[in-house]
Amino acid sequence: MLKPRERAEAALNLGIPDQVPTFELEFQLEEEMFGQRFLHQEDLEGLTFQEQEHRVKANAEYMIRVYSALEYSIIPIHYLDEEWIRVTAQHIRSLVGDTFMLTTKGDGTFAIPKGSEFEQFVYRIADDPQSVEEEADQMAHAAIERNKRHIDGGIDSFILCSDYCFNTGPFLSPTMFARFVQPYLARIIAETKKAGAYTIKHTDGNIMPILDQLVACEPHALHSLDPMAGVDIKEVKDLVGDRVCLCGNVHCAALQTGTDEEVIASATYALKHGKPGGGYIFSTSNIPFKGMDPKRYELVLEVWKKYRDY
Repeated sequence: MLKPRERAEAALNLGIPDQVPTFELEFQLEEEMFGQRFLHQEDLEGLTFQEQEHRVKANAEYMIRVYSALEYSIIPIHYLDEEWIRVTAQHIRSLVGDTFMLTTKGDGTFAIPKGSEFEQFVYRIADDPQSVEEEADQMAHAAIERNKRHIDGGIDSFILCSDYCFNTGPFLSPTMFARFVQPYLARIIAETKKAGAYTIKHTDGNIMPILDQLVACEPHALHSLDPMAGVDIKEVKDLVGDRVCLCGNVHCAALQTGTDEEVIASATYALKHGKPGGGYIFSTSNIPFKGMDPKRYELVLEVWKKYRDY
């Protein structure tokens, strides 16, 4: 039987593990399912360094308990600043070695601007595209250097979480995406891989108009294959499943508003079409978010356990 980490590695390298691995970009149901909230940076305010370190290490131990119970192959480490992410990763390693892959956020490319900033961004592209390219270059450089520091601190995979797409398609045309995003994403991925880590590119929405550009950046995996935007894992698997690991496609909206039967059908469909031939990690199309009925997520995991073995 493979270690959880080994399952993730096999899938990310387009291989076939003993079981389909699972994880989530974030898991926000820890309080409802396990009794307490994960530590956030604001929880450390006003404490001495020794008190902060104690709480961070206790949180790392709690994370091991939560993600072991969920049978994740990859542990996401969030909500803390860079130094405490490093302490968390190193404490997890000291306790369980390389049992799990450890991940944190690692993107540095333009995402869909906030509503109040969208108009300004459009004007900048039209009036001063060179400054947009210069900013993209600086953002990419900062992400690469940060990722290298995280790797030195024990992180061995990165979730690249800039969102590019609405349900109707990308926020930039494919031509503009090729100029202002794709080269910088490719550079972040190449340098992060060169430094020894895995890369998982996340974006919600309809990625199909830029699917070829995303795959050309050569991430190890694509997430989330958003069914709410009409992205069909069967189609994506047929198109690029031999070039990139696929993660996701379990319908998050159904987890909140659908029936149990719809949740089961979505999870079963994702496994049916993602699993064959390897190169698939089971997950929702976003995250198990705060406010979701934990029983719905438990139902998703039951489907995974039923069909996960190769």
